[in-house]
Amino acid sequence: MARYVALLRGINVGGNKKVPMARLRELMEGLGYTDVATLLQSGNAVFTSKEKSPAKLVKQLEAAIAQEFGFEVAVIIRTRDELAAAIQANPLPGAEEAPSQFLVTFLSDVPDPKRLQQIDVAAYLPDEFRVVGREIYARFPNGLRDSKLATVLGGARLGVTPTARNWSTVTKLLALADS
Repeated sequence: MARYVALLRGINVGGNKKVPMARLRELMEGLGYTDVATLLQSGNAVFTSKEKSPAKLVKQLEAAIAQEFGFEVAVIIRTRDELAAAIQANPLPGAEEAPSQFLVTFLSDVPDPKRLQQIDVAAYLPDEFRVVGREIYARFPNGLRDSKLATVLGGARLGVTPTARNWSTVTKLLALADS
């Protein structure tokens, strides 16, 4: 049995793609997942499964959500250990001191380096980002609301599916996975 974290992209934002967390938990339990818990209303769930393939879990969960709610939702899965490693790998200082200024964007796959090279880093200063494997770590010292970099990192420009969580949520998800 493995512990997983599911990150649903773009649900419950601005009244769109409404997925009540109680119903999501029921749906996941109906798929045979155990110890299901959700965090916040933005599509964060932890669960245990016998399935060893995260890719199979993604397909299963995406299909079940589409059938249950009538719309497609991209799902990114990390194991508990992958999430812990992602927290440890953060290359940017200050996340613990100002967690609301930090985002981790979880990607469906490693982005193409050529696409990353097309981003003019200097154009987005003082915002900054670093890519480590399937995660992008970003710091927004002036906040996220007006950041143009946040839009670039969260869009289709990278050729992979992204979903972002602030540092506080990421660390809470690990704590929830460990409880």
